[in-house]
Amino acid sequence: MKNITVIGAGTMGNGIAHVFAQNGYAVTLVDISQAAIDKAIAKIGKNLDRMVAKEKITDADKAATLANIGSSTDLKTGVANADLVVEAATENVDLKLKIFRDIDANTSDDCILATNTSSISITKIAAVTSKPDKVIGMHFMNPVPIMKLVEIIRGYSTSDEVTNIIMETSKSLKKVPVEVNDYPGFVANRILMPMINEAIITLNEGVAGVEEIDTVMKLGMAHPMGPLQLADFIGLDVCLAIMNVLYDGLGNDKYAPCPLLVNMVTAGKLGIKSGEGFYSWGHGTKDLIVADNFKK
Repeated sequence: MKNITVIGAGTMGNGIAHVFAQNGYAVTLVDISQAAIDKAIAKIGKNLDRMVAKEKITDADKAATLANIGSSTDLKTGVANADLVVEAATENVDLKLKIFRDIDANTSDDCILATNTSSISITKIAAVTSKPDKVIGMHFMNPVPIMKLVEIIRGYSTSDEVTNIIMETSKSLKKVPVEVNDYPGFVANRILMPMINEAIITLNEGVAGVEEIDTVMKLGMAHPMGPLQLADFIGLDVCLAIMNVLYDGLGNDKYAPCPLLVNMVTAGKLGIKSGEGFYSWGHGTKDLIVADNFKK
């Protein structure tokens, strides 16, 4: 495979485009917003500058990486020559199904269709296409240029050939692919999100404060960041969406999202992306905010 199209120029999309381009693939970054594309390419440039400063790559490597990235605001044009399409749009099932119908209609029969979904059924996504054997999950971790893991999720109809190709492609990106089956949340979020949700429940019940909960998990369990800080980093809206997928898909009350999480999302307190979540992220600070306002 040579030509890669990435759908979505957000945090995950620009990270995925970055790693493919840095490893010699021709990448087309597609988004409906030219401003979003420009912002994504600027961010890739800044991330490459950091790598140059740390002497991990050279200026020539940076230039080659950026030269490998093209863009389009038209999906049909953006996927026309793709060998692999990686969808990295918002974690919304209806949106993803629409995108996959459009991708399927405008790609060759040999093109592999991957989704970066962190929780939505690959089988369900594949079912709206004419080639479900070529649909697969390729769940990168954030931040994509740094994190080594890629969850490779087989749908019910995903072929062995496609799975093997995507496993090898992930290795070519200097990632470590792990194959998992298609169940709600897969492995990463099946385990991670209930832990984050339980931390929010612990806060909501007044067992301890934000900093105390995070400190216990960092110093006591050797987590690099606490679950509430991590929730801010992921986005509380994304956490809620994944918990709803787990709750709907597994039908067990232990996966019900905490009311505090629901209320914070409703109030627009989404974490880093909105400037406030469990912490305040204005001007680079991590000051504790008062979450009590959202308990009712």
